[in-house]
Amino acid sequence: MEATPMVAAIIMLAPFGAYLVNVFFGGWLKERAHWVSLTLVGISAMLSLMVFGTTVVRSLSDPHFHGWHGTWFTIPIGTYILKFGYQVDQLTAFMLVVVTFIGWFIQLYSVGYMHGDPRYSRYFAFLSLFKASMLLLVLTDDLVGLYAAWELVGLCSYLLIGFWFEKPEAARAAKKAFIVTRVGDAGFAIGIFLTFAVAGVLGFSEIFNFAEKANPQAKQLLTIAALFLFCGAIGKSAQFPLHIWLPDAMEGPTPVSALIHAATMVAAGVYMVGRLYPLFALQGFEHNPALTVVAWIGGFTAFLAATIAVAQDDIKRVLAYSTISQLGYMLMGLGVGGFTAGLFHLVTHAFFKALLFLGSGSVIHAVHHNDMKRMGGLKDYMPVTFITYLIGMAALAGIPPFAGFWSKDEILAAAFHSHIPGAKALFALGLVTAFLTAFYMTRQIGLVFFGKLRDHHAHPHESPPVMTIPLVVLAFFSTTAGFIGIPGANFFEQLVHFEAAPHHSFNPLAMSLSVIAAFLGIFAGYNLYIANPIRSPDEEPLKAKLGSLYDLLANRWRIDWYDPTPGQLGYFVSRAFIWFAIMWRWFDLHVIDGIVNAIGYATAFIFATAYRWFDLYIVDGAVNFIGWFTKLIGNITRRIQTGLVQHYMFLVVVGLVVIALWAILQQLR
Repeated sequence: MEATPMVAAIIMLAPFGAYLVNVFFGGWLKERAHWVSLTLVGISAMLSLMVFGTTVVRSLSDPHFHGWHGTWFTIPIGTYILKFGYQVDQLTAFMLVVVTFIGWFIQLYSVGYMHGDPRYSRYFAFLSLFKASMLLLVLTDDLVGLYAAWELVGLCSYLLIGFWFEKPEAARAAKKAFIVTRVGDAGFAIGIFLTFAVAGVLGFSEIFNFAEKANPQAKQLLTIAALFLFCGAIGKSAQFPLHIWLPDAMEGPTPVSALIHAATMVAAGVYMVGRLYPLFALQGFEHNPALTVVAWIGGFTAFLAATIAVAQDDIKRVLAYSTISQLGYMLMGLGVGGFTAGLFHLVTHAFFKALLFLGSGSVIHAVHHNDMKRMGGLKDYMPVTFITYLIGMAALAGIPPFAGFWSKDEILAAAFHSHIPGAKALFALGLVTAFLTAFYMTRQIGLVFFGKLRDHHAHPHESPPVMTIPLVVLAFFSTTAGFIGIPGANFFEQLVHFEAAPHHSFNPLAMSLSVIAAFLGIFAGYNLYIANPIRSPDEEPLKAKLGSLYDLLANRWRIDWYDPTPGQLGYFVSRAFIWFAIMWRWFDLHVIDGIVNAIGYATAFIFATAYRWFDLYIVDGAVNFIGWFTKLIGNITRRIQTGLVQHYMFLVVVGLVVIALWAILQQLR
């Protein structure tokens, strides 16, 4: 099936239709609301699969095939025609399948997890809108459509993170996510404006065509624009220093966490960098400022988040910091020139991270809390959850032959061969991160599933089939998805590649070091938490080894600039803002208002003085003069009024004489 405008529109609009139905008829549907979402999202998934199959067939038969492009509608703005269209190429096809299928299984899982929730239909409405927004982001072929979808994704994350808004923690987490990501979105918007100012177009292909032929100055400006666009990715994909929102987002329902971390919100930033990669790679792959920034932000974030994850006790927070770390891996891969590697890891990560989050939800559903220290021994109560979780852990840790191994190995190989500044240091940082990833996941497995149950009030049990079936399916893909990227027969690279990017052959040294690092991490975690499981929630073997450093890691290196808790960076930031507000209030009251008031008083004084002078000397003067003159005339004429008849007769005679003289003069003329 070709990606016609109708097919592309249905893929996106079907989940949106589910949103509308659940919004307007949710009160009537009630516990049946999931059928609408499962049906319409299922239609979207089937169409996505057919489009994917067609794309694969066309790509293999035609090496020059670059997908389908089309226009949904246009809006004339002056002389400029704003086009809203779609593109379905190889990368889009992969993302459509990931978003729709993982989203569908998360919705199926939600049927069991959210059963009995008083806002059941609203939940499925928001979930459907979330997927529709992400599908629009994946399908759009211009910056305006991308930005619209970008903001819709942010709005949906706010609604779903704060879904249980009656909980203060959930409400705060939703606001934190919305505000922090807006910081990155501001830079993203500036990048769009700058790109349009330089190129004069908004379509992806038009921008890339312009960039190829642009002069050096225009290329420099477009590189700056790319860095501003990357600010959006830093926010959405939770990279340092805007990583702080994602762990708190765990206050939302666990299926929401799975969707955010696997197929929507956080994937948007990495996808955007991949989609706009020609802008980032405009200056080449050596000493490229844009790619260097992307690589180092990603590499540092990967390491930072991994160090924090080793000291977290909340099962979902460990996975949240793991997501931040793996997103850093992806961006590091893109930054060092591993275009295929970074996007391949995005695809494989979606499967095993969805699996791990849904697995954690199954655990929480069984014990009714998130504290790993109070769990233990759950493998005996929840065998399906345990086995599937173990598969997800192996995939995340990069153990062959699971999915995460193949994609992570490609990233490390790309870093090993890269020529950007500090590439070897990034490779070393990636190896340390691989060790830490394997360690904290083994620690989690040990605390949750091994030893004895430490919460005597809990009555754990395996989750119902509606929750375990998605776990089994995702475990299958977490095991097999990586085989499409086996070195030497890399099917993913055949479909998704950037022709100008450097191509590296299989590197046994990088792979060997990666596997060794992973197994060392598992060995360390096994000795601390599985061979000698803790007996009470108060025990922490790692703290005994690290001392005060453990407390620092548990407190997230105290660099959360949003958190006003004493000891966090946010405490000092909030104090600084308060003092700034106080000083600004004083400046406003005494300087700005003082100047305004002084001008007002001066103006009032000058105007009043001038008005008083005008009133006294002009207005009153004129009135007084008229009065004086009238009085003068009155005094003169008063003297004529004597009351004597002879005087009046004299005046009559004088008047007649004057009239006669006047008449004579008129005749003479």
